[in-house]
Amino acid sequence: MNGKVYLIGAGPGDPGLLTIKGLECICRADVIVYDRLVHPALLAHARPDVELIYVGKASSAHTMKQDDINRLLVDKAKEGKTVARLKGGDPFVFGRGGEEAEVLVSEGIEFEVVPGITSAIAAPAYAGIPVTQRGLVSTLGIITGHEKGEDSRINWAAVAGLDTIVFLMGVENLPNIVSELVKNGRDPSTPVALVRWGTRTEQETLVGTLSDIVEKAQQAEFKSPAVTIVGEVVKLREKLRWFDNRPLFGKKVLVTRSRDQASELSELLRQYGAEPIEFPVIKISPPESFDELDSALERIEKYDWLLFTSANGVRAVIDQLRELGRDVRWLKGPKVGAIGPKTAEAIQSLGVRVDFVPQEFVAEAVVREFPDDPKGKRILIPRAKEAREVIPEKLRELGADVDVVTSYKTEAEESDVADVSDRIQAGEIDIITFTSSSTVRMFAERIPKVPEGVIIACIGPITAETAESLGLKPDVVAEEYTIEGLVKALVAKCA
Repeated sequence: MNGKVYLIGAGPGDPGLLTIKGLECICRADVIVYDRLVHPALLAHARPDVELIYVGKASSAHTMKQDDINRLLVDKAKEGKTVARLKGGDPFVFGRGGEEAEVLVSEGIEFEVVPGITSAIAAPAYAGIPVTQRGLVSTLGIITGHEKGEDSRINWAAVAGLDTIVFLMGVENLPNIVSELVKNGRDPSTPVALVRWGTRTEQETLVGTLSDIVEKAQQAEFKSPAVTIVGEVVKLREKLRWFDNRPLFGKKVLVTRSRDQASELSELLRQYGAEPIEFPVIKISPPESFDELDSALERIEKYDWLLFTSANGVRAVIDQLRELGRDVRWLKGPKVGAIGPKTAEAIQSLGVRVDFVPQEFVAEAVVREFPDDPKGKRILIPRAKEAREVIPEKLRELGADVDVVTSYKTEAEESDVADVSDRIQAGEIDIITFTSSSTVRMFAERIPKVPEGVIIACIGPITAETAESLGLKPDVVAEEYTIEGLVKALVAKCA
């Protein structure tokens, strides 16, 4: 029995612009056949066992000819596979999706078309250029930028009269496009914008007029992939620019947090225009034994305080309670303290009230601001095996009876060190972020040398001290020791 092919528009580049249906198709596909302009982040949603086949095309280099791509889709479907054919933009807007659909029909292969956002409207929008504007534009044309000479089917006289003209894939053909428009009556002073890698953090925009845009593009060595926008709407960019003027725009930021915690920082960086590159150097794992934690939980009512130093500790305790056949109700008795708002949020999400959060989110502040006289108090601290000893030592000095139990451990994560190291040494990484001392240590073990000019950003002074001790001089240290505080400090540095 034949499989099915989904012809999916992957959008213009920003992975957030993929449709929900397109994402669903990627998630269940057996095979993904994808183009050059498909953002790599989209492939991360695929199944672990998916077959990935790259068939990208550049103007001078085709990985696979179109006829071979058509045959590939047919062959995979005849193997009974569900095939996601990912195409940049929309498959039916100069994407040759219609040709692929015709072949599938001729071979009796079931298919669906999942439309995508075309770069013809998205790239201008991300450059602050609306392709239509009331009172200014009545007509809009989307034209292929490839055709020229006697073989061209473009009616240049009709095209030149359109209010807004968007050319796709026309950078190499720009001199001919400009010549034909002017020859057919378009004013040489008409504004023009070229938008390269539209909607992505690499986006570049070049503005000129029909009279000078070719020279400007040559001087700037402006390359494909890009769209060309011709018309008075280009003037609106100065007022409506919103994407490429954000404070971290274009900065490539290395995120070293664990894989399951990186998304929060990555998303916040994207909101400020940066391109996060996730390089998890640590992972959170269970301890060798839960005996200590189990024993402590069995006598939880004996403690006066249950003190959490991280959200990981909260999750570990709750998971272990579940393993023991219990739930949060078992934690009755002790007061609950948390270092930092994220740890407090993790506790409060369980319906448990937090009795104490220090104003400064470091171990020293816990001792300094502790709300009770520690003398004679029994305190339980479930934490990482590798954590600092400041809290238990200082509380014991004040007379507290402190039990520290390992609830999780921090280990080195397997990542593509060679690739990231090469990118750092080549100057392709602008900022490296560290959210804990453990991320610094694990990073330094793998990449001991970082070139000058790379910004080192630390979530707080303790992490910064660790970085300094390992030869990584911090350029940014957050005043508020949270993910939000770290990004805020980066914005202040780069503004």
